[in-house]
Amino acid sequence: MAISIFIELSIVIIIAVIIAGMMRLLKQPLIIGYILTGIVVSPYFLNIVKSTEAISTFAQIGVALLLFMVGLNLNPRIIKDVGKVSLVTGVGQVIFTSVIGFFIGKLLGFSTLVSIYVAIALTFSSTIIIMKLLSDKRDLESLYGRISIGFLIVQDLIVIVILMVISSIPAGINFTTLALETVLKGGGLLILLFIIGVYIFPKITRAIAKSQEFLLLFSIGWCFAIATLFYYLNFSIEAGALIAGITLSLSPYHYEISSRMKPLRDFFIVLFFILLGSQMVFTNISQYIIPIVIFSAFILIGNPLIVMILMGLLGYTKRNSFLAGLTVAQISEFSLILIALGVKLGHLTNEILSFVTVIGLITITGSSYMIIYANKIYPYISKYLKIFEKKGSKVDEHKYHEHNSHNIILFGYNRMGYDLLESFKKIKKKFLVVDYNPETIISLAKEGVDCRYGDASDSELLNELNLSKAKMIYSTIPDFDTNLLLINKIRESNKKSIIIVISHQIDEAIELYDKGATYVIMPHFLGGHHSSTLIEKHGLNINKFLKEKTAHIEHLRNRKNMGYEHPKHEMHG
Repeated sequence: MAISIFIELSIVIIIAVIIAGMMRLLKQPLIIGYILTGIVVSPYFLNIVKSTEAISTFAQIGVALLLFMVGLNLNPRIIKDVGKVSLVTGVGQVIFTSVIGFFIGKLLGFSTLVSIYVAIALTFSSTIIIMKLLSDKRDLESLYGRISIGFLIVQDLIVIVILMVISSIPAGINFTTLALETVLKGGGLLILLFIIGVYIFPKITRAIAKSQEFLLLFSIGWCFAIATLFYYLNFSIEAGALIAGITLSLSPYHYEISSRMKPLRDFFIVLFFILLGSQMVFTNISQYIIPIVIFSAFILIGNPLIVMILMGLLGYTKRNSFLAGLTVAQISEFSLILIALGVKLGHLTNEILSFVTVIGLITITGSSYMIIYANKIYPYISKYLKIFEKKGSKVDEHKYHEHNSHNIILFGYNRMGYDLLESFKKIKKKFLVVDYNPETIISLAKEGVDCRYGDASDSELLNELNLSKAKMIYSTIPDFDTNLLLINKIRESNKKSIIIVISHQIDEAIELYDKGATYVIMPHFLGGHHSSTLIEKHGLNINKFLKEKTAHIEHLRNRKNMGYEHPKHEMHG
């Protein structure tokens, strides 16, 4: 039996590797590859999955670990930093999507219970997928990126409550009694666990963290223990795992725990989505084609519109509203977990699970392309988005300069900006810094530096800047397409300006030169060149190298005192 399960899993994983590889080439999240793998190995195609019970157990572990790690990164202290816009858009989008979704479900002929489940499932967007896409785009530190992550955190907190309530709904229950029991029992448990998380766990994990293996084992044990406790209290294992993660999120070692558990989670969660795909029912799926199209269109178009309206009312620019809106144009892994939970409790059929999974595949695929190519889509629809923008000054403009004419414009302050600004000051030329991190701009404004918030890939911003008068434009942004746009825009009106950009690829650097760049900096080669220069300059004289060391340490300490660390992600301008 054990050998047959092993062979079965081996074949399934090999197929998953092939399909996931195809998804990588298509720039799609791997979750789609996992679900497609499940469909391929299901009875409708290759009929490989026989040991459903064993794979279901692995899948349950995967869901528990996934939710545990989501909780681990949901530090409750972040809530106060999320801000008004994230709270309003997060709660507002959930309310509007669920209400509109419910009425669409009823109009399409679904029962009240199915309409409630589907409407709630459609409200949640995937924190994991969005974090990955924003990270790949290097937009996590941008204003719209921060707002998006903020309202996704709000959504995840709402999920906790919904999972706890739904998992405790047996058939024919009195909802008043249910609400009272859930509030008292669940509320008491949450308070107890929060106290443990705040006052006890930081001390325990500090002692345990001396052994990384023991820290990992303790974390898994805590996850399973709380998940089991929730199960025996008539809540779901999923809700228990999520709460277990949140209690540990207050520990100073939650990053270490998260990084250690990630490979474990990734393996088991693959099996959950494969199992999900293998359980899809296609016999009656044809009757759901119209509802699938309507709900998919609602998620891909309606959800972004809701966010854009809410952000527009709060006074944000149409560009940030548009970019943030696209991040809710798909349903979440939570949506699939919620529907799977409904099937397990007997509230829903496998047909509804298949129906929502198809919507998931369509919306995740569509939104991924929309987010990846958002900067290219925006210029074409920008003029139509004015209705979502209030007239007058915007809360996210962050413009801190009086003059419209500067000798030098620096796009992307980043970690290079500090040394560049010192050089600009020495040559006594007027300069302007453009960066897409609002904190960076506010910090520079306090120092009296001319600066403004903006993204170098925004053609509207480039039109506002007086590029024709600038003697030098310097971009610290490593993104090839952004630098190409910048060069083309500058050369339209300014043939003589010095344009300095950054590249990490030789072919891209040559093309940037061909398009009009004056100089292309390649950081990796620059490091080797600097090292070789030191060797030629000092030979084998240790005293000269020690002088260089002393000067470098002093420079690093100055940077450290100013709060600079090596960036995790390259930033846009």
